[in-house]
Amino acid sequence: MPYFTYEAVNETGKKIKGTLQAADKQAAIQELRGMKLSVRGIRERKIGWLHREIHIGSPVKMKDFVVFCRQFATLIRAGIQLDQALDVLEDQASGKTLKQAIRDIRQQVLAGSQLSEAMKQHPNVFPDMFVNMVMSGEVGGQLDDVLERMATHYEKEHRTMQKVKSAMTYPAIVLVLAVGVVIFMLAKVVPTFAGMFADQGLELPLVTKIVMGASDFVTRYWWILLLGLAAAVLGFQLAFAGEQGKYMLDKLKFNLPLFGIVLRKAAIARLSRVMASLHSGGVPLIEALTVSARAAGNRVVRKVLEEARQSLAEGRQLSKPFRESGLFPKMVTSMLVIGEETGQLDTMFGKIADFYEDDVDKTVDQLKASIEPMLLLVVSTIVGIIIAAMMTPMFKLYENFL
Repeated sequence: MPYFTYEAVNETGKKIKGTLQAADKQAAIQELRGMKLSVRGIRERKIGWLHREIHIGSPVKMKDFVVFCRQFATLIRAGIQLDQALDVLEDQASGKTLKQAIRDIRQQVLAGSQLSEAMKQHPNVFPDMFVNMVMSGEVGGQLDDVLERMATHYEKEHRTMQKVKSAMTYPAIVLVLAVGVVIFMLAKVVPTFAGMFADQGLELPLVTKIVMGASDFVTRYWWILLLGLAAAVLGFQLAFAGEQGKYMLDKLKFNLPLFGIVLRKAAIARLSRVMASLHSGGVPLIEALTVSARAAGNRVVRKVLEEARQSLAEGRQLSKPFRESGLFPKMVTSMLVIGEETGQLDTMFGKIADFYEDDVDKTVDQLKASIEPMLLLVVSTIVGIIIAAMMTPMFKLYENFL
């Protein structure tokens, strides 16, 4: 789901800038109007899929947000008045965006607004899920418990997504370094030997001819490689442009070799944790599904949640769309069926989240353990072939001198 940066004016005439997530531009405008904001300008903001899955809102660091939740819970539990607690939190906030948001929220609270309503006007800092949980905490008089639960929730989600990020970053770094080493050898090392072999008039082995041909291509036609890379990037963007293309890209992520299973498990863990937190916090199930769909970070998951919401609204089983999607293992759908029959969906979602968070940790460790030697083998093989291709004629040249 895309992000939109907006400029608006509230009922008091104050200018507000922020970011929110919506299906399209019109949906974003409608959501802002629902917050009683008069929209002055709005545009889509390009944010990478991995960034969306790891951050709460791009301007606020996860660790700062977690500290805010825990400190807020401690202050409320100690019996400190809401406006005084916000004043303390503003002083202690390390991020500029978070500090400004807290200051504005405090002013609105002093003016008589509900905490959740004030937070809703800063969607770039406080996501839908958090606002809904705060609202349920206000109604139930358990704001401190809700804030503590949210801190734990975001800590677990952040740890899981960091695991996924680290699993994908390591191979990417090794691959870039490997390509750099190979290009350096082809562009700088091989031409030196090529000139020597040409002067001696040696009959070169086939592998040496291939390596020298590759070297000649890299040194003479490097611009073709750059154009090809640019064309590939542009073609990729065009192929997956539009809502349907983005849906296909999100679906493709789950089918990637090696990494697809990690991304799928992480998505299930995140979805389950969000649903468990919302439902156990007193948020109605249909509303919880709506909020979870907006926060899914993957269009395939979002579609399943929207279908589940529709199924529930029509009086049918919640678990049916999960089962029919083919995205969720049988264990997940079976636990959801049990949760529906026993009225303990929040407990089941929590158990699913716990299981898959641990499973992601184990899968990532196994993936790293298997990928590391594989990458080293590939890199050493390529470099070894280049070295062997150059050294074989050198040995022959040495024999001719003897």
